[in-house]
Amino acid sequence: MKKRKNLITALDAVFSKYIRTKHSVNGFVECCTCKRSYEIKKIQNGHFMSRKSYSTRWDEENCAPQCYGCNVMQQGQQFLFSKYIDEKYGEGYSQVLLIKSKQTAKFADFELQEMIDNYTKALKDLENSM
Repeated sequence: MKKRKNLITALDAVFSKYIRTKHSVNGFVECCTCKRSYEIKKIQNGHFMSRKSYSTRWDEENCAPQCYGCNVMQQGQQFLFSKYIDEKYGEGYSQVLLIKSKQTAKFADFELQEMIDNYTKALKDLENSM
């Protein structure tokens, strides 16, 4: 069993690759906020609500591909990100994620490992279907 910090790092890595791959077409991904297209390895997994909240950190609806400029240099472009979420999941869904992000979520090490295993399998399935 890996140490907790290593589990979180591993989960972040596989989840990020899963999100970017899920949104890719022929190895390219569109930034959800600026709409520019990037190679999959040159784009990041952006979070609408901050990664510090474990209740939404690995929530697929809270995450979408973002370029470095939008995600880091412009602090996630949260207003544009909220518009993207509401367009994709329905008007007001960004508010649902905001409320969810305020809830406390605690994951045991075995739950983190289960998520790693599930996203590793889901990523492999995605890559095999492309």
